[in-house]
Amino acid sequence: MGSGPMDIERKGSMDWGRGNKVIHPMQDSPRPAAVPYFEARPNRRRSSCIISLFVVLNIVIFLVAMFINDCPKDLGDSCTLKFLGRFSFQPLKENPLFGPSSSTLEKMGALEWQKVVKEHQGWRLITCIWLHAGVIHLLANMLSLVFIGIRLEQEFGFARIGTVYLVSAFGGSVLSALFNQNGVSVGASGALFGLLGAMLSELITNWTIYASKFAALVTLVFIIVVNLAFGLLPHVDNFAHIGGFISGFLLGFVFLMRPQFGWVNRKIIPPGYDVNSVVKSKHNAYQYILGLLSLILLIVGFTVGLVLLFHGVNANKHCSWCHYLDCVPTSRWSCNDGVIACQETQSDTEFTLICQNGGKSKIYPFQNISEAKKRQLCLQQCS
Repeated sequence: MGSGPMDIERKGSMDWGRGNKVIHPMQDSPRPAAVPYFEARPNRRRSSCIISLFVVLNIVIFLVAMFINDCPKDLGDSCTLKFLGRFSFQPLKENPLFGPSSSTLEKMGALEWQKVVKEHQGWRLITCIWLHAGVIHLLANMLSLVFIGIRLEQEFGFARIGTVYLVSAFGGSVLSALFNQNGVSVGASGALFGLLGAMLSELITNWTIYASKFAALVTLVFIIVVNLAFGLLPHVDNFAHIGGFISGFLLGFVFLMRPQFGWVNRKIIPPGYDVNSVVKSKHNAYQYILGLLSLILLIVGFTVGLVLLFHGVNANKHCSWCHYLDCVPTSRWSCNDGVIACQETQSDTEFTLICQNGGKSKIYPFQNISEAKKRQLCLQQCS
């Protein structure tokens, strides 16, 4: 005869052949091996379409910005790499990153507190993340996006990673506008720090399924700290980095939870297996708690931040030390080096600019100059 009935309690089968009653223990389904954190699992790999799309969009928009900038039209032979024609760059003393003028970036949607609050152009909180100050800025951000984003999208899909990217970028813009109310800000750095923050919270909330988790945690924290430390240099908007990182960190608890091993194994349970011994909940209780708390903090944080921003609140007045999170002055540089201002006088046929830090003056045969053009001329003259 064949095998007899299943002994559920003993998780084995009884062989009644040849008069013998021998119990053969059933082999439990093997628990999947823990995977290293920085190694994506092959059976979970997906395409990376959204990250690729973001990279293409950023490059195309930069090319459009250079086309609109048209440096030779205003500066002639003073442009950098003149052989590029319309796509040549502003003089390096004005823009050392090989890019367009600040007035062009402002025209295309750069983040500027005055425009957002006083002129009600809130859309700049979104458009600024697609603009870059120059080729160097663009390359640095896009290489980071490919390195960080593709791995995450292959693991979690385009919808969740795309959401983390965009919401983190928005969070970085809001915090930047609250603290940096002079000058313009552009770039996808807030979104990139959001992805780093999401990687950290994903490691924490899915702690039990990874091997070498402490080494992964130390490595990831080191990368984050080093990148944030670079933001303490002048001319870098570290508030956008911090806002993006906090947003992404909270979003990771909401969107990047992984199911427990036991719940996954339910799909391969053979008939007659004692299902009472299998985990019935898809996630651990602490994952739900962290996700709920993070969602509440996100909603409250964005609501308060936007209300303060559109009421014209300068966050620096309520936090006397917060400016050190954006720039730390040393004997080698001053955090006020980037503040360039000019005094202007206008006659019927001429326009005069005088640098306030240096006294250098220049007369221009212009009339009815826009504010963006005035700032561009001031920057060129005083740099």
